[in-house]
Amino acid sequence: MKFDFSDYTVIVTGGTRGIGKAASEAFLKNGAKVVATCVNGGKSADEFKAAWSNYPLEIFKFDVADYAAVEKFYAEFDQKYPSLQVLVNCAGIRKDAITGMMNPNDWNKVISTNLTGTFNMSKFALMRMMSSKFGRIISITSPSGRIGFAGQCNYAAAKAGQVAFSKSLSKETAKRSITVNCISPGFIDTDLIADLSEELRNEYKSQVPAKRFGKPEEVASPILFLASREASYITGAVLEVTGGL
Repeated sequence: MKFDFSDYTVIVTGGTRGIGKAASEAFLKNGAKVVATCVNGGKSADEFKAAWSNYPLEIFKFDVADYAAVEKFYAEFDQKYPSLQVLVNCAGIRKDAITGMMNPNDWNKVISTNLTGTFNMSKFALMRMMSSKFGRIISITSPSGRIGFAGQCNYAAAKAGQVAFSKSLSKETAKRSITVNCISPGFIDTDLIADLSEELRNEYKSQVPAKRFGKPEEVASPILFLASREASYITGAVLEVTGGL
């Protein structure tokens, strides 16, 4: 299936690295104007911008967990873009520890970025989508929110919350032709899991029937589908991209 997003403006949070970067690139290749967000920027964001300098890519740096910063971002967005078709909530962090030893700040930071950030970005996106009676909100969740992993109570809680948030929101927006879905990637080779030990990587890989970790591009393709007009009757769904995990 080929997609034409030439009339789309797309926001991808966490859009300069990992799955978010792959999604940004896929939308650009298919004609969309892409606004990628990141919290710090740095070398990776600069290199990404330079690599796609001939495409309609813009990068904004702010924290999706900061409501005031998100509101300010959307005010700046409105000055440059007349409408918004797609929001991909991909910004996410991990701060793993067993619950009895977890720092409260690590709990709060993961919940704030992964779950509250999804609310902040989605709320302001909806204001723009409702007026045009079209939109796609896609949140990147995790199997951790469904099955749990030891040492990830904060991450699992945030990801389960994303699913519940999306299912509720989908019921509020369906009549306006705005779909709200989640994609749940399994183990994908990105910076998010780069700190795993070789022993743990092998253990996790043994649990995957495909016997390998996924590639970011293998998540970007279903993101494109759910963002397309062809996916108009899919809402409130969670698509697993896990290699059978």
